[in-house]
Amino acid sequence: MIAEMPHRRIGLEMPAVRADIDPLTGLGNAICLRQSVIDLAQERASDPAPFTIGLANIDGFKPINDLFGPAAGDEILCQVAYRLQACAPEGATITRTENDQFAFVLPLIFERKGAEKIGQMLKEVLSAPFDLGDRHVRLSASFGFAVYPFAGEVFDDLLKSADTALYRSKRRGRGQVTVYSQEIAQEMKRATQLEQALRNAIIANEVDVHFQPIVDLRNDAVVGFEALARWCDADLGYVSPAVFVPLAEERGFIEQLADVLLRKAAHAALSWPKELFLSFNLSSAQLMDPATSRRLLSIIGQIGLDPRRLELEITETAVMADADIAQKIVSELRAAGVRVSLDDFGTGQSSLGRLRDFSFDKVKIDRAFVSRISADRASEHIIKAIVSMCEGLELEVVAEGIEDFSEALKLKALGCGMGQGYFYGKPADAVATMRYLADRYRDLPGQA
Repeated sequence: MIAEMPHRRIGLEMPAVRADIDPLTGLGNAICLRQSVIDLAQERASDPAPFTIGLANIDGFKPINDLFGPAAGDEILCQVAYRLQACAPEGATITRTENDQFAFVLPLIFERKGAEKIGQMLKEVLSAPFDLGDRHVRLSASFGFAVYPFAGEVFDDLLKSADTALYRSKRRGRGQVTVYSQEIAQEMKRATQLEQALRNAIIANEVDVHFQPIVDLRNDAVVGFEALARWCDADLGYVSPAVFVPLAEERGFIEQLADVLLRKAAHAALSWPKELFLSFNLSSAQLMDPATSRRLLSIIGQIGLDPRRLELEITETAVMADADIAQKIVSELRAAGVRVSLDDFGTGQSSLGRLRDFSFDKVKIDRAFVSRISADRASEHIIKAIVSMCEGLELEVVAEGIEDFSEALKLKALGCGMGQGYFYGKPADAVATMRYLADRYRDLPGQA
């Protein structure tokens, strides 16, 4: 037991300050967590019955602090502590180990299913609105659990396993529950190896850009190209952008990756006919960084690409991460002449509201509708409605994922302005793209 140190001032006896207590919530702290686990493991040394430790991290807590102030954040943390204590199973120890992270020791939870059940229950408890007087705030929490002794026989190993499980929950999205296993450990190890290889590839300029043509559906003429990231590692082979782009975003180096890709794409676009535009995708992390517009404009300025030839694609999901900052970035880019399109339209939760609140130049219809246009009347009517709506809003429309002639024919009949997909051309590197253009522009060498 840690000794209590009495404090005196002006001759009065002051309350003892406990080194193992969190002063805000009154729960135990990281010291208490460690000691509780050590004591429980020693207690069961002769008969090593399993027990479980868990971590809970409040999703999106920092924006709450920023929006409502630290006092409101402290109030929410106290309410979280109260709820966890109120619903904790018998014998559990609840602690607050970091700012928005709580930990618990569960002596009577012996295996994975029990931990998952407790995690789901706690998740539901923390999803109820938090009362801040004149307002209510809804939050979620992510959970990671580790079962002793399978996930670690000493405290540090057990905590590391729980943290690995928590990290996997955060990767999967908000409000997830994960119990540590060897499979998860291997998955996280592979992700870390992939991260290091990707960081090295960015430094060595080994991540490439391919270009997919976008055509005018009225005459099938090429009007621009979308830049798509490609990476083939010497040891790992081809790695899908659906894997490495989200990884770069999760691990916090998407800006470095995007900068390299935009430089390559903009440089390639200089060799195209000047009427062709370059379409480039922005991530949700970039739309949360107020410096994004300045960075992007600086890059194309250094390369010498006219901002009016650049079109940036953003998804509704990315916009929703921080709508205020995203709107500021979009406004700054459009003021500089850059066009902005809403990608994957129709798959978000409030697409019509985004069209009202943001100033877009173009809408890209998600391939989920285009791929079913020939066999599904509902998809056909949805596309027809989107095209009609965009005409009224003076927005251009691009249909993504056109695979065959019948899809192209239907889209033409519905009045869709532009399209892209394998029917019109697969993504190709800069050299192959120039050959593609050479077949269509006889005077291409003179275009710079």
